[in-house]
Amino acid sequence: MSRLRIYDDTRHEAPIAVHENHADISAALAGVGVRFEQWAAKQPIQPGASQDEVIDAYRGDIERLMSSEGYQSVDVISLKPDHPDRATLRQKFLSEHTHSEDEVRFFVAGAGQFTLHIDGRVYEVLCEQGDLIGVPDGTPHWFDMSESPYFVAIRLFTNKDGWIAQFTGQDIAERFPRMTPHTSAVTVS
Repeated sequence: MSRLRIYDDTRHEAPIAVHENHADISAALAGVGVRFEQWAAKQPIQPGASQDEVIDAYRGDIERLMSSEGYQSVDVISLKPDHPDRATLRQKFLSEHTHSEDEVRFFVAGAGQFTLHIDGRVYEVLCEQGDLIGVPDGTPHWFDMSESPYFVAIRLFTNKDGWIAQFTGQDIAERFPRMTPHTSAVTVS
């Protein structure tokens, strides 16, 4: 189940608000300029589907965002718990950073946790199958895929070379909860 927990950025012990309803999550995130949507595939996606098959299943929503937001490229990334570099890949995203372009991810399968640091608050967003998150450029955040990652995600970029992280040097990400291993109900391998 998708979830948003909001913390005061100086108190990681307990959230000040928790939302599990998509409409509530979307409204809370919209209030700080973050896009959160639900997408449905226009056709079934089979395990082992190619990147093109995955993109075709969501073509309408992808084209809508590309047209309205100016995204120039799209790809699919997937990671499984047995990936030999999973610990290195996880560590790469765990520190607070920003990008000079939006970070847009749609979860076709599995889950990932985006944590955003905005105006004295920390917004921990557990994204699952069907969730799209759009983190605006310049927003401090970090991403956790857990020690046992599993996700298939569509990524949209304004820069055809993909995003480049600029690390803030702050240790805030170390003070907040990490994602625990998670299994989504429907998988695409």
